[in-house]
Amino acid sequence: MAVETMKSLVYDKSSMPWEKSRGFEKREVPAPVLDESADSRDAGNVIVKVVYAGFCGSDRGIWNRMAFKGMIFDSLKREKATTRVIGHEMVGEIVAVGSNVQSRFGYRPKDIVSTESHIICGTCYQCRIGETHICEKDVIIGIGRDGCFAEYIKLPAEVLWPTDPRKIKMKVAALQEPFGNAVHACTTADLRGKTVAVFGCGTIGLFVIMVARALGATRVIGVEPMPANQEMAGQLGADEVIPVEIDKEHPHSWTANKQVVQQVRAACGGIGADVSMDMAGFNSSVNNAIQSTRRGGEVILFGLKHGNFHIQAFDRVIVNGLNLHGVIGRRIFETWYITRNLLEDRANGIQDRIANIILGGGDEAVVHIDDFDPASFEDTLAAWPKPLIQF
Repeated sequence: MAVETMKSLVYDKSSMPWEKSRGFEKREVPAPVLDESADSRDAGNVIVKVVYAGFCGSDRGIWNRMAFKGMIFDSLKREKATTRVIGHEMVGEIVAVGSNVQSRFGYRPKDIVSTESHIICGTCYQCRIGETHICEKDVIIGIGRDGCFAEYIKLPAEVLWPTDPRKIKMKVAALQEPFGNAVHACTTADLRGKTVAVFGCGTIGLFVIMVARALGATRVIGVEPMPANQEMAGQLGADEVIPVEIDKEHPHSWTANKQVVQQVRAACGGIGADVSMDMAGFNSSVNNAIQSTRRGGEVILFGLKHGNFHIQAFDRVIVNGLNLHGVIGRRIFETWYITRNLLEDRANGIQDRIANIILGGGDEAVVHIDDFDPASFEDTLAAWPKPLIQF
């Protein structure tokens, strides 16, 4: 590669105090290089030219300075640096490979790839028993190391995922990582012939609605406060969407909403959902999910918020024989194979609905890096559940 610098979106702790700033800055930063003489690990690394990068809920958390401060600051301290390139959802083209990459992994320049966002150690107990998605020493791209909101990114070949753009549109291919979150959540329980309630219809919740249906759920109920997301949930296949009002007077209330619980139970034959999925992560949403689940049912906990939570009527969790499952990331690479099959199968309509509904069918949800401006990007964030950045 002859490129020395590249455009990127960064957080810089030296000029952007965490408590007094928001957003990212567009900057020219040094482009990554492969230099095996300086770092032997580069023999197994590749340089990818990013085409599209997805803007995740985690990225919104960093943008608003509500999440991942500790992980970012700790990693920058280890690197003796101040600037972090953000972003971990992407699709791009390989432009350079280390000396061991082609023989070991089969990748070569011009291959189109996405990537797993968790770079695993391969040696901890979890990795050695096949639970790589909960690696003890994993590093998240765009948080613990520089990410993909840049023209180029250096990655270990072992985390790449080959993608056929003839079968998956490039814009959709950039979303395989978050779509895989939904796949992992939906494969944690057997959904065949089940009623499924989805609490929180943000991007991952919207994906869950489609995946649950594709995996055999017979009835899918959405629970969502935002009208735009309520509408999309219906368009993507929810049988019923129950609106929930945010208690503005008590925004940190942790108790379940009795009316919502009653409506979900009624929509599921009066007994409650077979499987409830909390995709929002608010304390009240978790209790809504638990209280809306039938006796012997399963609760999938994916939504993530920091701090202590209260479980309402905890004794009923035990007495009702509920099974609570915490879900993180994707099973590497089992989830990716299921993701590929679901997206490449055009008969289920998932890929087209992602392109036409979640991404709007055009370029309105896409911001080219040359046109990036923090103020106008705020409008894009407000208008679309999943903006894309084009490079």
